[in-house]
Amino acid sequence: MNFDSQIETKNQQIFLPILEEKKVELFIKREDLIHPYISGNKFRKLKYNLEEAKKLKKKSLLTFGGAFSNHIVATAVAGEMAGFKTFAIIRGEELGLNLAKTLEENATLRKAHESGMKFHFVSREIYRQKSSFGFIEKMKNKWGDFYVIPEGGTNIFGVQGCKEILTIEDKYFDFICCSVGTGGTISGLINGSKKHHKILGFPALKGNFLSEEIRKYTVKKNKWSLQKDYNFGGYAKHTDELISFINTFKKDTDILLDPIYTGKMMFGVLDLIQKDFFQEDSKILAIHTGGMQGIHGVNQKLKEKNKEIILL
Repeated sequence: MNFDSQIETKNQQIFLPILEEKKVELFIKREDLIHPYISGNKFRKLKYNLEEAKKLKKKSLLTFGGAFSNHIVATAVAGEMAGFKTFAIIRGEELGLNLAKTLEENATLRKAHESGMKFHFVSREIYRQKSSFGFIEKMKNKWGDFYVIPEGGTNIFGVQGCKEILTIEDKYFDFICCSVGTGGTISGLINGSKKHHKILGFPALKGNFLSEEIRKYTVKKNKWSLQKDYNFGGYAKHTDELISFINTFKKDTDILLDPIYTGKMMFGVLDLIQKDFFQEDSKILAIHTGGMQGIHGVNQKLKEKNKEIILL
């Protein structure tokens, strides 16, 4: 994979009875097809961070995340491809008590480990202090100098990469929709949007801090809003209704959604269509930000509870 290249992904039109009934057009930008592990917004967020790390002549990358983080595995795989050593601070010190067992049970960390990533497992309390000077210095004493990529990859370089998601072909759309985690992807979309575009973000987690984060990174101050009714209980939480929706959507469109981000966004988009949020003849573009690798972890937990799993 060439991180220096401009990658453009295709827009796939969706055909569902509700779209015909409400007289709106819906397309999905297939960012998920960029790469099996460095997919969607992860490629976008890492692109200019890797470039900056090379400019600074860094040999190693340090980043942060949870046990099933798309960002962790993407950084590990991308780092290996680009010639960096990679280190990660992982939330959940219990995972480090028996690393062999953790790697056997966790496909995300296993893939990151196979790509050469070294882990440092910490408690949730210490994880909250992960960006402090003292903690970073402690990690430098352990691993040497490194380039720090924040959790989720959101910083000015990540936002710069996400700005490139939109291309000249996308000027015909009225609405651009995306899931929101740390706010980097929607910030890039806002910065890359045209004057007439309305950007709708669907937060995957609870909390009111996101608007402030987004304002930090955006140069265009209007035309965007957060649709906060579709987080399904918070980050990494889901319901039977969401899992059933993801499976039905896959059956109807042959597009797989993940339950952490894009599943929630697409549920929200179609619910808003049902509720006549969009005027007739609206053209809607939803961004598929990838994250398929995390489905294995979710399915593992669903199986333990004898629940419906996501059909791959």
